[in-house]
Amino acid sequence: MLDPAIGLNIVGCFALLFASAALHKLRDLAHFREVLYAYRILPAGAVPVAAAAVPAAELGMALALLSALTRAAAALTGVALLLGYGTAIAVNLARGRRDLACGCGGAQDARPIAPWMVARNLLLSMLLAAALIPWKSRPLLSTDALTVAAGIAVAALLYASLDRLLGTLAVRSAAMRGAP
Repeated sequence: MLDPAIGLNIVGCFALLFASAALHKLRDLAHFREVLYAYRILPAGAVPVAAAAVPAAELGMALALLSALTRAAAALTGVALLLGYGTAIAVNLARGRRDLACGCGGAQDARPIAPWMVARNLLLSMLLAAALIPWKSRPLLSTDALTVAAGIAVAALLYASLDRLLGTLAVRSAAMRGAP
């Protein structure tokens, strides 16, 4: 069984991740629509609908993860979405299309897709799936609130640091290979 403080850390981190991802997309829906077109995964007619539906789903999951009543459905949906993102990247890498912008960080972030992004999404989906483990029933203490808040803050900083580091390495290695 999962301790509720650990469970809250997991769902809090993913709520923050999905809300942040949705806001990046909503800031420039036209750019996100272009990214979806470029991936050539969806039929062209479905792209405008998906461009609006994906950030709406991410925001919905962010909120739904925070409620015990909707947490399991949100976690399953989030796992599917993360695996879908990873699959779209993997398909395009297999096609040799390494020049595509990942779409991970909004319009200002034009990082090319890379194999590490597939691994990241697989790892994230496994971490989110851990929220589906039954939680222990115990009262939460004031120290749990501190643990959860600090855990989310540290995880967010670590994620942002690793994402930036790996993204920079991907751009530099692409430049070394002579890619645009």
